[in-house]
Amino acid sequence: MTEPHALAYLGPLGTYTHEAARAFAARLRMDDPEFVECSSFDEVFECVDRGRCEYGVVGIENSLEGSVTATLDNFAFNSTANILGEEVLDIHHSLLLHPEAKLEDVTTIASHHQGLAQCRRYIAEHLPGRDTITTSSTAESARLAAGNKHIAGIANAFAADLYGAVVADEQIEDHFGNQTSFALIARQGHQAVFQGDRHKTFLALFMQIDRAGTLSMILSEFAYAGINLTMIQSRPTKQALGDYMFFVSFERSVADPQVQTALNCLRLKLREVKVLGSYPV
Repeated sequence: MTEPHALAYLGPLGTYTHEAARAFAARLRMDDPEFVECSSFDEVFECVDRGRCEYGVVGIENSLEGSVTATLDNFAFNSTANILGEEVLDIHHSLLLHPEAKLEDVTTIASHHQGLAQCRRYIAEHLPGRDTITTSSTAESARLAAGNKHIAGIANAFAADLYGAVVADEQIEDHFGNQTSFALIARQGHQAVFQGDRHKTFLALFMQIDRAGTLSMILSEFAYAGINLTMIQSRPTKQALGDYMFFVSFERSVADPQVQTALNCLRLKLREVKVLGSYPV
């Protein structure tokens, strides 16, 4: 049985995905949401596909580090889940320490690989020579820091409060304007949950064969329909070296007649046109 009002998210408590899940629950006006902690985005998709949770929350793209490949691969190859909505969070990293630690006590910096990547300059300037370790999430680094005087974590202040770490420095990210978009996903066929005049459509496109001009052909179909793409990205199909498929997105609804014409033309020329979601933004 699917648990209504249950949202699967990448745990542990205090991750940015957890924050996004809370934001989605508020937008859905859930009185008593159940947040189901998962160890990976793969598990989030599995919870939705198997019906354990009505909804899942997964990261799609970071403005600095690009697309979340685990999410894209699940959409393309493993899952039939659809996107119902999108939430964009401003990402502000903090340096977290054990309550009794000082900066000079730190020998190791821990965080999710994106957290470390987004704070490279700060680490080089303020904590040079320290070892770094990659954790499964930024929140996990907060838990480690709270329990070890020699480990500094990079996470949000929310995680610091949850795990009992101290915020030693705030907004340590190298670039302002750091944002991550998160998708609310549900099983295929789920009714729309948000309303709005502007829509975004997200597609996965699979070629029949790898040949010259395929990408140009794909782009021309959208151009003829007057559709401005907001993203295009290739990913390996995992079938053979050099064999790729494409993700594209644009700010139009799949119900738009011009969009339908473009998709029908592409279906005649490609192996598969997979609509991952068409939702208000």
